[in-house]
Amino acid sequence: MARRLGAMPAAAQWSKRARVTAVGLVAGAAIATISACTTGDVFALQPAVDVGSQTAAVPQPDAPQYSGMQRLVPSNPYMTQAAYPRMDEPMSPLEQMPASEIDCRNELKRMGVLYQDVQPIHEGQCGIDFPVKVSAIGSVAMKPAATLTCNMAATFAAWTKNELQPAARWRYFSGVKAIHQGSSYSCRNIAGEGVLSEHGKGNALDVMSIELNNGDDIDVRKPGLFAFRTRGFLNNVRADGCEYFTTVLGPGYNYDHRNHFHFDIKNRKSGYRACR
Repeated sequence: MARRLGAMPAAAQWSKRARVTAVGLVAGAAIATISACTTGDVFALQPAVDVGSQTAAVPQPDAPQYSGMQRLVPSNPYMTQAAYPRMDEPMSPLEQMPASEIDCRNELKRMGVLYQDVQPIHEGQCGIDFPVKVSAIGSVAMKPAATLTCNMAATFAAWTKNELQPAARWRYFSGVKAIHQGSSYSCRNIAGEGVLSEHGKGNALDVMSIELNNGDDIDVRKPGLFAFRTRGFLNNVRADGCEYFTTVLGPGYNYDHRNHFHFDIKNRKSGYRACR
């Protein structure tokens, strides 16, 4: 009985040592498992797992080297070191036009003008910062399309809709089909004066003839003595134009204007209008 009681402390001591050893083995196995599954230093923001030779985590000899936040998404060029989006190329001049040009284009659309924005024109002293190319005013075609400032295009469109078309219906019982123009933007001086023409600024348009829906093609050259209807119509063109344009010159003014009407919106300090 005494021997049995003496053996019990020894057995308990052995069992305690066995439990400590077992716990140590389990802890060691757990540490080894965690070490095998590590994904690298989380503060480095760089994965350490090798998932193939093409992964971004494995540097390649000829692969681009990324830094900062772009290492996280190397395929995205907008990820920069500071993690802010990269700005695109500057907007085109057409997208940066002033409010007055935008308002003018809204007016063209309101009047049904068919136009196209074209690139800025700069030729020495000539040019247009924000030109438009007008191909039609409502149902009235412009032949050929006229390159003008938006302000000149809007002024001409208003005159066409409010004056020219009603005059044609009154005189000829027909609408206007097309306006045939001989010159819109053109870098040149006024003949014999050495002063830049309004054509060189995109502020002028020369009308050669007016085609009607009924097939008539009205040449604006000075009509014959007995062409009463044509004479009346062209007188309306000249007189009504003076309410819209600052310059209206046509047949009878001088030899250079014998075959067309010249319309422009020249800005004169005195407010004078030249209608001849």
